[in-house]
Amino acid sequence: MNKSETLLYKPTTKKNSDCNIWMAFPGPEGFALSSLGYLWLFKNLDEIDDINIERIYSETEATHIKPDEVNFMGFSFSFDTDFLTIFSMLEKYKIPLRSRDRIENYPFIFAGGPVVSANPAPYEDFFDFFIIGDGEDVNLQIISIYKENSHLSKPEILKLISKIEGVYVPKVTTTKVKKLTKKLTECIYTPILSEKSFFPNTFIMEVARGCANRCGFCIASYLNLPLRFMPYEDLIKTIDLGLQHTNKIALLGAQLSAHPKFEQICKYIYNKIQNGDHIEMSVSSLRVDAITPEIMQTLVACGQKNITLAVEAGSERLRKVINKNLTKEQIFKAAEIAKDAGLKGFKFYGMLGLPTETMQDIDEMINLAKELKQKYKGFDISFGFSTFVPKPNTPFQWCGRESTKILEEKSSYIKKEMHKLGVTATISSAKWDYWQAVLSRGDNSFGDFIEDTYRFGGKLGAFKKSAKLHNINTDYYACENWSFETHLPWDFIDIKPGKDFLINENKRLLNLS
Repeated sequence: MNKSETLLYKPTTKKNSDCNIWMAFPGPEGFALSSLGYLWLFKNLDEIDDINIERIYSETEATHIKPDEVNFMGFSFSFDTDFLTIFSMLEKYKIPLRSRDRIENYPFIFAGGPVVSANPAPYEDFFDFFIIGDGEDVNLQIISIYKENSHLSKPEILKLISKIEGVYVPKVTTTKVKKLTKKLTECIYTPILSEKSFFPNTFIMEVARGCANRCGFCIASYLNLPLRFMPYEDLIKTIDLGLQHTNKIALLGAQLSAHPKFEQICKYIYNKIQNGDHIEMSVSSLRVDAITPEIMQTLVACGQKNITLAVEAGSERLRKVINKNLTKEQIFKAAEIAKDAGLKGFKFYGMLGLPTETMQDIDEMINLAKELKQKYKGFDISFGFSTFVPKPNTPFQWCGRESTKILEEKSSYIKKEMHKLGVTATISSAKWDYWQAVLSRGDNSFGDFIEDTYRFGGKLGAFKKSAKLHNINTDYYACENWSFETHLPWDFIDIKPGKDFLINENKRLLNLS
């Protein structure tokens, strides 16, 4: 620990450690220190007295545990292109990229997180094992098996690890792998406060996990089903714990406002402010149809000036197709409540290139911006867009995306029209989103393609050059519509509610068009 950090738990004194672990984050320290899952997994292991563990980041060098002493190196894998940084970190410590080249004197290399929980297939050549799903408890089981059997060879230990539910060992596993879904028996919160964090000295706490709305494209919803809430009493205790150390708190959850006592949580914080406490609070996201005067009152009292609301599509027709059942009236009602409460503006999030989208849908998004701008003069309205990427284990996993050319034309059009209205619109790169789609629906033939993409520099040209070298039809993965009979690279992962349900949802939603 360094002087810029405050630990909200008690690490044990390390004596005669049986296991040395690097917890690796493929990004800068500031991002790692704002990653709740990464920090919580580190805390759980740091509390065990015979485990020696160190956090390492992309731009820093390990200082506590020597490379030749490391037994396990675990990576948080949250974004499709994280493999580029992961490879760079492995090479920095002179660790071979391929698992087949890592003999006995190298550590076990593993990964967890949304990317590999949804589809680990493209990365099988590089990791010894993957944790599929909620991994809070699995790490402890893995380390326990290792400590009891450290005299065995790596292949023998991997065979033992492969028997743990939720662990996928590419060289060993031959059956379906069940995704782990943890009961929320404890409130997960930021165990390490730091001024170096992307959100300096902010106490982040998980209020809900999963989302019952199930938008057709949303991996965060389907991968984390069922929707689970932390009990109100535990949340209040956790809020009080955080406020003992900082005045900055953040509530996390894909469907925060669905918590049955979310208004009471907001009221609890609002009352503290009314009693003289200075509290800054932010929320990860809110549904448009869940905004109430009480919630807005609390956010404004906590110093929040703007919030992001996901409307996804401009027309009610397309919102129904993606299962985002919001009406225009609900959007305007949310804006009315927010403005009356003293909020300064909204940033709306949308997506371009959704299945069945037409130019009329895009024009309706522009008209929505126009009407909001005209009705709420002085209220800051902005939009952020990404382009549709088919994600594993969602109803739209069989849907290809439109060509990059068409998506760039749509992006230019909406940006130009929004500019005419005086509305800022930021849009993700359709070219980068294309390669994200390729990786998202990729399979276990991707090893050479992925490695050479890294070797060629990891830029857009590197992806194209490597795909051509290895004769990979990337349009098949990114742009083609797949039949329901297509074998999916991730079919071996058992994720509820299951493939038949996703097929029926796909048919139901697309028939609405």
